[in-house]
Amino acid sequence: MNERDREHSSPQRRKQVALFVTCLADLFRPSVAFASIKLLEQAGCDVSVPLQQTCCGQPAYNSGSYEEAVPLAQQVIAMLEKADYVVAPSGSCAGMICHHYPKLLEGEWRERALELAAKTFELTVFLNDIAKISPQKKKHTSANFPSVAYHDGCAGLRELDIREQPRQLLQKLCGIEVSELQQRDVCCGFGGTFCAKMPEISGKMVDDKLNDALATGADILAGGDLGCLLNIAGRARRLGKEIEVRHIAELLHQDLDTPAIGEGK
Repeated sequence: MNERDREHSSPQRRKQVALFVTCLADLFRPSVAFASIKLLEQAGCDVSVPLQQTCCGQPAYNSGSYEEAVPLAQQVIAMLEKADYVVAPSGSCAGMICHHYPKLLEGEWRERALELAAKTFELTVFLNDIAKISPQKKKHTSANFPSVAYHDGCAGLRELDIREQPRQLLQKLCGIEVSELQQRDVCCGFGGTFCAKMPEISGKMVDDKLNDALATGADILAGGDLGCLLNIAGRARRLGKEIEVRHIAELLHQDLDTPAIGEGK
């Protein structure tokens, strides 16, 4: 069944969505997962969070350890394939499931990977393009909402073509226009294991990204991938630069009370 058939076959049935939390949200930023659940429910979905989920296998896959990545990919497929949709608040994890599982696996598992890929979406794409979320009463109006610059993560931008969806959602749900970075298509230097393998180059790249964000004068730098955001927030804190770093799910849910990434306990 293709996407259009699924949308029109059962008009009264709520979308059954499995949330793939991601390792970084689970371990470092649970508020992203909770905000994602609230947004999906606001969009009219029934949300489940499979408790047996672990890593998607991306670190092993990116390091060339394909044999170690295979069982992780198979575990994710078996866990999530019964859901109507799978949503991840991460372009890199969604990209791993959608694009790299079918390359990694063979035979029956590849077919199952392709079926899962067809119904797996990054959070902002699902909310904007599939569920078509409607705004609720705002805690903050556009007049008192902090100004926001947006960082486009490489995986979401290049693998999933996530460009306008986050900006459209910020305008629709929060009433704000994004302050654009001068080099919005440039990597922040995180790159998964790249930042560990080439720290000097990575450090220069994150400095450039941070300075680009600071030059906008925005109060908050938002993005859709926690790897990028942890990288940028950590650099800002080490250099004593004043800018909040937050995941877009938190902004769309208007959760501005949780300390920004790298702040608080």
